[in-house]
Amino acid sequence: MAASARAQVISLYRSMLSASKKFPSYNYRTYALRRVRDAFRANRNIEDPKTVARLMTEGQQTLALIQRQVTIGKMFESQKIVVEG
Repeated sequence: MAASARAQVISLYRSMLSASKKFPSYNYRTYALRRVRDAFRANRNIEDPKTVARLMTEGQQTLALIQRQVTIGKMFESQKIVVEG
């Protein structure tokens, strides 16, 4: 993988993690964080540029989805559960 593509992937990963941490609900937050980490780990050894580009596009769409869901979750926030403190 080229250095610029690697930097883009790392930037996308960090953006997805930070967006996932903004979920107001503990359950959604931990689920999103786990899914992001698992997806990046599963595709860690991909070297084909076309596949990397396709996965980057999917990742950007997923980031937009996470950001929308966080916004919706904040509109309809519920009480915190015991685990959240």
